[in-house]
Amino acid sequence: QVQLVESGGGLVQAGGSLRLSCAASGRTFSSYAMGWFRQAPGKEREFVAGISWDGGNTYYADSVKGRFAISRDNAKNTVYLQMNSLKPEDTAVYYCAAVMWGSGSSRNERSWNYWGQGTQVTVSS
Repeated sequence: QVQLVESGGGLVQAGGSLRLSCAASGRTFSSYAMGWFRQAPGKEREFVAGISWDGGNTYYADSVKGRFAISRDNAKNTVYLQMNSLKPEDTAVYYCAAVMWGSGSSRNERSWNYWGQGTQVTVSS
């Protein structure tokens, strides 16, 4: 089992940047594919980005491709989401997710087994 704790959210102006971090407990972090989802008010939770257990493969929603970058440091049990050129429509609660032996590519939240508590990102216009 793995526990996930997100950090790095906040308020930023449009065009700005933020980096989210997700720290995972446990000694088997490298066995997990990791992902980021987000949920805006009144909307369903949606896939943002995913990364394979070794960092060799990354996946992105079309809406963030070219602006966001997911990465991981297995030595630090941490996954990151670098968010650049932020837009007001990126405003949401961002959640870190994990699935053991997954590819990191699934956009279906039911494919992911573990979730963090979420961190708020607000982009002002």
